[in-house]
This record gives sequence, structure tokens and C-alpha cells, in this order.
Amino acid sequence: MGRTMRAVVLDEPGPVENLVVRELPVPEPGDGWVRIRVKAFGLNRSELHTRLGLAEGVTFPRVLGIEATGVVDADPSGTFEPGQQVATMMGGMGRTFDGGYAEYTCVPVGQVIPFESGLDWAHLGAVPEMVQTAFGSLTTGLDLKPGQSLLVRGGTSSVGMAAAVLAKRLGEVTVLSTTRDAAKAPALKGVGVDHVLVDDGDVAAQVRDILPDGVDAALELVGTPTLPDTLRAVRVHGTVCFTGMLSNEWIVKDFYPIGYLPTGVRLTAYAGASKDLPAEVLQGYLDDVAAGHAVIPLDRVFSIDEIREAHALMESGGARGKLVVTT
Repeated sequence: MGRTMRAVVLDEPGPVENLVVRELPVPEPGDGWVRIRVKAFGLNRSELHTRLGLAEGVTFPRVLGIEATGVVDADPSGTFEPGQQVATMMGGMGRTFDGGYAEYTCVPVGQVIPFESGLDWAHLGAVPEMVQTAFGSLTTGLDLKPGQSLLVRGGTSSVGMAAAVLAKRLGEVTVLSTTRDAAKAPALKGVGVDHVLVDDGDVAAQVRDILPDGVDAALELVGTPTLPDTLRAVRVHGTVCFTGMLSNEWIVKDFYPIGYLPTGVRLTAYAGASKDLPAEVLQGYLDDVAAGHAVIPLDRVFSIDEIREAHALMESGGARGKLVVTT
């Protein structure tokens, strides 16, 4: 009899009740794959989209989870030593092959990122996808520079809060972040946000009250419903990066560029992968957290048996930072 593990299985899209914790065989890593003993995994909107049937290319039943943090359990290639702390994300996890909502997961060796940290697993579990997405959006998507200004639309999401942290680490960046709930303002201030804007649908006007010419860069995490207003908040030759869809809406119907885009404002997009998070960036972020120079915006920690409650909270939009499950 082989070893078994506990995993969260989705047999078909539907409500949170469709998430079932089961005993499954511990997966065996094939050539070029690594088995990770998962210590913690973060929750992401991507998994919510899969559960709701909005994701393409997913086969069922499926163990969800586009990220995981833990230690190497087996690596036939010898690239990593057993016990090495690692993070992994994307690359088909939780969609085309079983993902991180489990005690063990197998992933291609090329999407394993090593690190060393004494932080607890709950905080480490919050980091991989959140930091990868925020870092890639600020660098590849926006090419943000020290001394510039940044608007984060959807600021209390985990990626939004990580973006604020990374932007402030860049140096002399003025960060404006939105929230629909004024009660969440202290959480944003706590990660270094300079100006908290309560989203009333006309954020552009609020931005220009502070910066009359508009911000240099804007990170769109809500989706297409707010994108036109976000574009209007940006200066001429500034850039908006479309990264997130907290609204579950990502299509612009009847797109006419001249009518849709303000004159001179640039629109880019970012959809990253593990290769977009250099090991030194991950290690530097964790080291800064350990030294008290940065924070990990962790909201709540759940057990694997509480996965339905965790998904319900994510779906409600009530989180103030990252939701993490420890195994």
C-alpha cells in the first residue's frame, strides 16, 4: 500500500460545498518533476474562477491550487536536496494537473523557487503568487521607477497590498490605493499606502485632487468595470497595467481604442509565471520582512478542513489581505 495524503478535490464547478477533502495517493514525481511536502498554500481568485466554472482548460476531478510553499520531498533530477524550502506557482497547477490544495504536490522542476527563511509557514504560504504577480506588474507591466506615483485599484486585495509594499521598497514612490470599505483604510496605511481612496466609482477625480496631472502608473486589479475610470486617473504618457479581475469581469465589449483610451495613456497587461519571480527577489522580500522593513499582508489562516469557509470569505470580498491554509 502506498502512502496517502489529504487533498481538496473539486469534482465539478459549483458552490463551496463542491470542495471535498479526500484521502488520495501521494503523487510520484516523474522525470523533470519535483514532489513538495506542502506546508501552506494561499488562496487566489484564479481558484475561485475554477470553482465557479469560469476557467478554461480545466479537467475534473481536480485538486485546486495555483501555488504552494513547503519543502522538497523528492527530486529525481537531484536539482534540489530533500528538505530545501521552496515555493511554486502557476504553470498549470490546479488546472491541467493537480495543484497545491494538498499535503503533497508534484510540479516541474523549472517552476520551483528555493529560499531560506525562519518565518512561520502561514506567512510564507501567503507570499509566492502574491509577490510574483505584484512584482511582475510593477516591473514588466508598468516599468515603475523610484520617485513616481502609483495608483492601485483594488488595494486591499493581497496582490494590491503586496504591490504597495514592493513599490515603497523601490524608493520614493507615492502610493494611492482604493478600497470600497473605509474601515479597511488602516490596513492599507499599515503597508505604506500614502493616500487611501474610498472607491465611489470616480476615483480619477480623487486622484487628480491630489495629483492634478494624474498618476504615473496604475495597477488595475478590479477588472473591466473600473478600467475606464482608472485610465482617466493617469497622466499623458503614463501607463495602466491590467492584471486582476476581482469583479470577475475581464472582457471589454465593442472595444474602440480611440474612444476608450484617453489620449496618450498607455494600456498594458500582465499574466505571469514562476519564472517571472527571481529567487533573489523572493529571498529579498522575505529577508526584509524578517528584518521588519516590509510586511506580508496576511489576513486569516485556516486548516485544510476549513477550506469551504476560506473560499466563502474569498468569494465575499471581505478579506483584508491574503488567506492561507496550513497543512
